[in-house]
Amino acid sequence: MKEEIRKRIALLRTFMVRQGISAFIVPSTDPHSGEYVPAHWESRKWISGFTGSAGTVVITTQEGGLWTDSRYFLQAADQLEETGIKLFKDRLPETPSIAEWLGNVLHKGEKVGIDGWVNATDETESLRASLVSQGLELVSVEDPFETLWENRPSLPLNVPFILPETYAGVSCSAKLTQIRENILHNQADGILISALDEIAWTLNMRGNDVHCNPVFISYLLITRSDATLYILPEKLTPEISCYLQQNGVRTKNYTEIENDLLHYSGKCIQLSPETNYTLYCAAASSAHVDILPSPVRLLKAIKNPTEIAGFHQAMKRDGVAMVRFLKWLKAAVKEGKETELSVDRKLYELRAEQEHFQGISFDTIAGYQAHGAIVHYEATPETDVTLQPEGFLLLDSGAQYLDGTTDITRAIALGKVSEEQKTDYTLVLKGFIALSRAEFPQGTCGTQLDVLARQFMWKAGINYGHGTGHGVGHFLNVHEGPHQIRMNHVPTPLCPGMTITNEPGIYKSGRYGIRTENTMLVVPSRETEFGAFYKFEPLTLCPIDKEAIRTDMLTQEETAWLDDYHRHVFEVLSPMLTAPEQEWLKDATSSLRK
Repeated sequence: MKEEIRKRIALLRTFMVRQGISAFIVPSTDPHSGEYVPAHWESRKWISGFTGSAGTVVITTQEGGLWTDSRYFLQAADQLEETGIKLFKDRLPETPSIAEWLGNVLHKGEKVGIDGWVNATDETESLRASLVSQGLELVSVEDPFETLWENRPSLPLNVPFILPETYAGVSCSAKLTQIRENILHNQADGILISALDEIAWTLNMRGNDVHCNPVFISYLLITRSDATLYILPEKLTPEISCYLQQNGVRTKNYTEIENDLLHYSGKCIQLSPETNYTLYCAAASSAHVDILPSPVRLLKAIKNPTEIAGFHQAMKRDGVAMVRFLKWLKAAVKEGKETELSVDRKLYELRAEQEHFQGISFDTIAGYQAHGAIVHYEATPETDVTLQPEGFLLLDSGAQYLDGTTDITRAIALGKVSEEQKTDYTLVLKGFIALSRAEFPQGTCGTQLDVLARQFMWKAGINYGHGTGHGVGHFLNVHEGPHQIRMNHVPTPLCPGMTITNEPGIYKSGRYGIRTENTMLVVPSRETEFGAFYKFEPLTLCPIDKEAIRTDMLTQEETAWLDDYHRHVFEVLSPMLTAPEQEWLKDATSSLRK
């Protein structure tokens, strides 16, 4: 495979010479700025062999580099070996930016190419400015992979489906009205929505075009008076066409969007910064463009009462599956036949038994011992290992249900663990509990809370490179903005109705990884003379393994929180379980207090 990657890079360099460019940048995204993309747009994976979800490849006439974050340092180093592509560890002080590196390896006046369809407008303009400071020029060229990539997967043709209002809570027409209010407020004639989860949410439709993400390839243009869905005609059924017509949405071919923007009849159109650069240029040629955050991001992030109720129901069913899995796991491991892949399959089977199950929400991370230290590890037949009755299994998984999306991580002690492992496990737990117990004033953003999860690790000289929490969609993408909990500044305030994860971790390369994760709901807490205060309500219902806890490291308040959480888990889930399962859960959720 490594030889094949080198051949592909050679083909790209031939293309670059024809285009008169000295470098070409290949991002991980698609024309919709998706984190996870259909196979058709997995160009970065094709050119580099790196399979992680985040990363940017840069190829020059002589060199190559991949920039990715700490989740993928170990994975990328392995997959890039012998390809001629160097790993650049993003966000480390010693790592140059892409523009800085290109400034060092290219000559002033040389051109750097991108495909405008798969590069967001804000990032393109930022890159352009950075390259100019290096004496380089940024140019948009045709998609090289259209000709270089033999047997390139076609655009997905899966038929989308309607999500009934009984799950969505608000009608499509009402959502269109909300968006139009935003257009009017901003004195625009229309808005182009290109993010697939935003389109799915707006129309109360879902699809199967992106692995684990229930979305469908399309664009949605909304004006003050009408709305147009740009979608491949093969994807439309009579039912879908009728539904869209009833909601005042007409349809046009997916491929017509650029031409329609080139001939946009309004005076002002609103685009999000994530809109691809090609469509921005098309719109800017015919109208004034306002670059503003999409109103759908925040509308979607704040869940309505129906969606919240759905989350609660989905978490119950997911909790049942998790309890049955955990009850099975430790006994099964002792027989010496279970592997990372087999436990992944077992958990899938148990979830698939649950009502409204629609598939997994991301590829399961089942990492035993050293594999747990690879933050986004995914077992393959080549890497799969047999689980032993000792050490940790890190299991990060989730599911899509018609009424909600789940995301949960548990580090499970399969038997004897070392004192160091127990200490690290408890440090993670203390941070997890501290964030779970947080109470904060209106206007607080996730960045201001991030330290709560890290404080105990920092005192021990330990840190982790990923964010502490991300939003979770309602039967949509498991990673949802605009709110996050992380060290780098994300200004969006946390508001009641937002769902967000809590997932601190410790990763010791070549040894083990530990992470504990719940999905939480932001809810009102109280009103004081200082204003409104909010807190988190845990949505995830699953016991946290007590075997590896150093109880001497927990305060009374921390112990009380864990006992209360476990009591709640038992009360909610036990009526849905058999007598033996109830007995197991009773023990798993028993009090830590002596």
